[in-house]
Amino acid sequence: MVKRRKWSSKEKSRIVLEGLRGRPVAQICQEHQISQSMYYVWRDQLLTHMDKAFEVKKVDQREVYQQKQVEKMKQIIADLTIELKKSDEEEWR
Repeated sequence: MVKRRKWSSKEKSRIVLEGLRGRPVAQICQEHQISQSMYYVWRDQLLTHMDKAFEVKKVDQREVYQQKQVEKMKQIIADLTIELKKSDEEEWR
């Protein structure tokens, strides 16, 4: 029984780009030991979803900004909590 290989997204993209750059598909498939039908499935997936490549960076930047804001707010809450505890302790003295 032949063991099936799992291809990463990067590997699939690189293989498909070889064909899109004009290299013969048969040659690419033989080199990477994949069927031509698999190549065309990957190509169609890449072409269908290539618009997402430009959205990822915007989403990542927004998420990074939001995460930084959350961390700042947590620090403010922690500082205020410490100050509140200090003032409560002073009142009890």
